[in-house]
Amino acid sequence: MKKKIAILGSTGSIGKTLLNIIKKDNKNFEIILLSADENYNELLKQAKYFKVKNLIITNEQSYIKLKKNRYTKNIQVFKNFDNFNKIFKQKIDYTMSAITGIEGLKPTIDIIKYSKKIAIANKESIICGWNLIEKKLKKHKTKFVPVDSEHFSIWYALRDVDKSLVDKIYITASGGPFLNTPINKLKKVKIDQAIKHPNWKMGKKISIDSATMMNKVFEIIEAKKIFNISYDKISILIHPKSYVHAIVKFKNGLTKLVVHDTNMKIPIANSLYASSKIINSKSINLKILNNLDFRVIDNNRFPVAKILKILPKKTSLFENVLVSTNDKLVDLFLNKKIKFTDIQKFLFKIINYDEFKKLKSKRPKNVKEINNLNEIVNSKINKIVYKI
Repeated sequence: MKKKIAILGSTGSIGKTLLNIIKKDNKNFEIILLSADENYNELLKQAKYFKVKNLIITNEQSYIKLKKNRYTKNIQVFKNFDNFNKIFKQKIDYTMSAITGIEGLKPTIDIIKYSKKIAIANKESIICGWNLIEKKLKKHKTKFVPVDSEHFSIWYALRDVDKSLVDKIYITASGGPFLNTPINKLKKVKIDQAIKHPNWKMGKKISIDSATMMNKVFEIIEAKKIFNISYDKISILIHPKSYVHAIVKFKNGLTKLVVHDTNMKIPIANSLYASSKIINSKSINLKILNNLDFRVIDNNRFPVAKILKILPKKTSLFENVLVSTNDKLVDLFLNKKIKFTDIQKFLFKIINYDEFKKLKSKRPKNVKEINNLNEIVNSKINKIVYKI
């Protein structure tokens, strides 16, 4: 019997990688749902190839154009995520949640009840709403796999392991494109320089987060939530070669290093096949193993790493402020409204407002509260940047 699949965010890099994996084994899968924001041409192409009968596209203009296409007359096309009950008649086997940004949280939470297993590649969903996601996972007995390469590696290292044996977790960071750039030259960084990651092929948003090191701040928060491990047991190690993705040191004297190619195909395919599929990959690179080159993070070069020292011990709305602020500032940089170094400057300014610091003791109650906070943060940033 074919495994039934849904992909939220199928036109992004994660979604495309998953579809390429499925394409090579198409006889064993049936794609029930694909979704996108505005890239209706790519979504339509995917729907035709995989014969998908349900599409969601959230951009209004793209929705109108998609509905006018002759192919969509015999399939269901929706413009929001409020119709899962019309799409799924029973639980499907696997969902990939790969929508970028806080917009991915609500559909991720809502689709859990219809999924036997959900793979989440959306950092913002985990950071802002993990307590809500975890509650749904338990309620509907849905399995969860993190897809981010570092968290997948930690998850893999901790399978069938008593978590109380964990002494320390190290998440590795390449250092991005500016690891060796003189700090005084970072003000003049251009967009095409910032999105040019030395090792990974990624979307623009995550590439900027890698350049500032904000992605690793988020990954520490994610790891704390997913694996229920305190912040003092998780650290960042600079590893320019991006060969080792996670290191887990145990109290029994043993240490695990998880190594794989810089290719998201590996964590994605393993999440889909439950690590049972043979995946073609490169031979172990002894040259790299003999010179792994780990370094302690430099807070002067990557000031956002200082945020790790002010994070609350328990899940709070303060993490939502971090995500919303960073999302907005990265968008402003990509639209040439602020400088690269303004991202961290404005970020620290926002999170140090008393009204946001008070949120360190407040736990997220629901998606509406999270979305409302996102709007408040965006308004505050607009006032600072545009001096409205």
